[in-house]
Amino acid sequence: MKTRFNNFLERNRCIYIHFKILSPYLPKIFKTTNMKKSIVSVFALSLAFFMVSCAGGNTENQTEATEEKMVEETTEVTELMIKGGDSKVNWEGEVLGVYAHQGTVDITEGMLSLEGDKVTAGNFTVDMTTMVATDDNYTPEEGKTPEKLIGHLKSADFFMVDSFPKAMFEITAHNVESKTIKGNLTVRGITNEETVEDVTIDLNSGTATGLLNIDRQKYDVAFKHPLEDVVLSDDITLAIELKM
Repeated sequence: MKTRFNNFLERNRCIYIHFKILSPYLPKIFKTTNMKKSIVSVFALSLAFFMVSCAGGNTENQTEATEEKMVEETTEVTELMIKGGDSKVNWEGEVLGVYAHQGTVDITEGMLSLEGDKVTAGNFTVDMTTMVATDDNYTPEEGKTPEKLIGHLKSADFFMVDSFPKAMFEITAHNVESKTIKGNLTVRGITNEETVEDVTIDLNSGTATGLLNIDRQKYDVAFKHPLEDVVLSDDITLAIELKM
């Protein structure tokens, strides 16, 4: 019985402290002639002391729990639809040491779900048939034109657009501190995890941007230039611009 009582006091620290304070006085109280009145007085005093101090501790804990719950409940979930046509990906590929080609491809649809300033879910779809070139590194007199480049990029040597007209990106994680978003990118039916860096989200202007560098070989975009001294970089830079 004594062991159980001690265990109870240890689990209830506030009661234990008050018991330790009052215990030296209990023998003297029980020896008084008006023992019943003394017991009642001590019990009333202990109860009052216990209610003030112990209840105060519980109130503090309850207040903290309530505040935490309020923060959770007031975190606003925002769902934003991505505007097709206004959103795009700026791409760049390089012939190492010679020149680079740039262009754009349209994002047709997508959405972002945010809790505060953190993206908790999202995706977007790219229409590969909208690919265009925007650079000036062409020599029409030699038959090298933007149209010819785009035709080649859409062929089986590169993105095989006839068979895979869409590319997709699905967000899996957002690190606000490092300004990175992880997600699964699907190109030519092949999916790999990629990381978008330098992520910025501006809810006031309804925009989101980020940079993504991919290795084309991971997506079976394995074309090699027929001239031995001309090397195509495996890296493709994608600058994502979303409008909501």
